[in-house]
Amino acid sequence: QVPLVESGGGLVQTGDSLRLSCVASGQTFYGYTLAWFRQAPGKDREFVASIRRTGSNAYYADSVKGRFTISTDNTWTTVSTLQLNSLVPEDTAVYYCAVKWGTRSTNYINFPYWGQGTQVTVSS
Repeated sequence: QVPLVESGGGLVQTGDSLRLSCVASGQTFYGYTLAWFRQAPGKDREFVASIRRTGSNAYYADSVKGRFTISTDNTWTTVSTLQLNSLVPEDTAVYYCAVKWGTRSTNYINFPYWGQGTQVTVSS
């Protein structure tokens, strides 16, 4: 089991921004796809964004396109970051980072590695 740890969540107002980070120690995840999912109360876990560990092939859900940006870097510990701009109450959810070997998938069942989640709450 590879530990992934998210941070950066919080309580913000509509229109505000947050930056989420996903960190893993001892694993670079080269060759993997890095993703973020979110889950609101009473709803299924949904895909938000993904990127290759090389930094290529960023892909977004339609609901966040143009507002969220996923990125990765070459440090030993930071796996990915998710910049959340122009937040709205509908973005309120627990946000999870996830990792899988190989190419992109928007289905959470294809991701074997998960963090514990970080809460994002957007007030109106």
